[in-house]
Amino acid sequence: MKKISLLLIASYFLINCAGEKRNTEEPEPNRPNIILILSDDMGYSDLGCYGGEVETPNLDALAANGLRFTQFYNGARCCPTRASLMTGCYPHQTGIGHMTNTPNNLTQHDLGIPEYRGFLNKNCVTIAEVLKDAGYSTLMTGKWHLGISDQSKWPLQRGFDKFYGLIPGASNFFKPEFPRGITFMNDTISVTDEDYYTTDAFTDYAIQFIDEAKQTDEEKPFFLYLAYTAPHWPLNAPHEDVQKYKGTYMEGWTKLRETRYAKMQEMGIVDQEWDLSPQDWREWDFLSDEKKKEMDLRRAVYSAQVDRMDQNIGKLVDHLKEQNILDNTLIVFLNDNGACAEGGELGGGPAEQLDTKEGYFLSYGGAWANASNTPYREYKHWVHEGGIGTPFIVHYPKVIPKEKHGQLVSEYGFLPDLMATFVDVAQTSYPKEYNGNAIVPTAGKSLVPLFEGDNTPVHSEPIFWEHEGNKAVRLGKYKLVSKWSKKNETQWELYNIETDRSEMHDLAFTETEKVTEMAALYNTWASENHVLPWNKVEELYREKRKKEKNQ
Repeated sequence: MKKISLLLIASYFLINCAGEKRNTEEPEPNRPNIILILSDDMGYSDLGCYGGEVETPNLDALAANGLRFTQFYNGARCCPTRASLMTGCYPHQTGIGHMTNTPNNLTQHDLGIPEYRGFLNKNCVTIAEVLKDAGYSTLMTGKWHLGISDQSKWPLQRGFDKFYGLIPGASNFFKPEFPRGITFMNDTISVTDEDYYTTDAFTDYAIQFIDEAKQTDEEKPFFLYLAYTAPHWPLNAPHEDVQKYKGTYMEGWTKLRETRYAKMQEMGIVDQEWDLSPQDWREWDFLSDEKKKEMDLRRAVYSAQVDRMDQNIGKLVDHLKEQNILDNTLIVFLNDNGACAEGGELGGGPAEQLDTKEGYFLSYGGAWANASNTPYREYKHWVHEGGIGTPFIVHYPKVIPKEKHGQLVSEYGFLPDLMATFVDVAQTSYPKEYNGNAIVPTAGKSLVPLFEGDNTPVHSEPIFWEHEGNKAVRLGKYKLVSKWSKKNETQWELYNIETDRSEMHDLAFTETEKVTEMAALYNTWASENHVLPWNKVEELYREKRKKEKNQ
């Protein structure tokens, strides 16, 4: 217990010191622009530079001239990830301990307790708020998903100068009227262009916002948060992009996983010692020929969504080159959670809507998601590696040494590190108070030393996850993880991630002292951050629905 206490004290000291400005003098001129690009529901191995067959030459080029992290972690689900990413805190600290509220039910996930309100609270600050105070123009296009019930919870009220995109979590890509429509600044606007496609529009407005900011003050740096909805369901992609992939997947998911696994080993993305996790679904050959064609098309549309996103990232990068500002711009790309198995094994939504402009809940299914997450276990919602592992690309010519270009970074990091990193490069500081409210200390550490070539681990303290009762702790090479089960709330599994990142060899019964140590760390963290057991959260939901029904 003494060892545990000392570790906890050390970790809390490090956390409270995180995010402090390295240079306390006046900010130097020519501070970098910062672009944060987030994809939605994409698997770990979907990009070309992470072993996938999808054509992503623009992201591949950013990786070839920058860095790829192999062990960066998100938050397992869309809005908890966004809450942590935007604030540098754990989701529960921000008020989004579970999910955000929806357009159809503005209090759906508001349980009336601070950690489970369904929107960002005032005891956290966004990256936009911090950078705006540091003299940055703050721009956002894409998906917000951090509070919807009133404008006080929207981007312009949380630090952004300009916003174009979705306030809720999803829409049809061609006709985003449902469930809410597109918001420009604080106004909902109608889409009438027959060629409209959200991925294109988000990029076009991002470029427009950059140009407007530079026209206003050429010397002022900007922060752009570009949050694509691709490749989240519904499966909507321009026909010409779908045609590029149609027929590509007729060999099925088993073959795709094997091909990707071999390529990832060759690239060094995964270690030769790590096993390929089991296939969770039936073999491809059990499907009828007609079903195979449908599933090939589902996967083709999904891949086309990723492809189109990459095309747009290329358009943005080309514009930065034309404006001669690419070299002084930090670009970070990552995804919000593991691939999505929602919709069951073979996906949701009517097949006749595939490769059309129709549909809302069209998904590609768990069998394809299993391939997207090669070689890892589980999916979006869960906190095994398939649920929280993300591609993470950094392009920063000003800082990354040329001899390091194209290299892999194996040191691990997680979402709060982005706040600390941006505070560092912006030469500012993370506030203890904002607008009269005490601010929770950031849990992140600056990644700049890793960009510069220092391979010293960023995190010596434990980092944590909890979503819907699925929970985990990472401490050095060890990861303690549990998948929620009503029969057994916490069945801890222990893995040595250095030798077994695919989590195939549970050490919980042979290294019991390590389980005890890390479980104690988790319990202390959960208690101090008021993380409720999932059965208690479900009980609160039942009480809330019952009360609403009786009103």
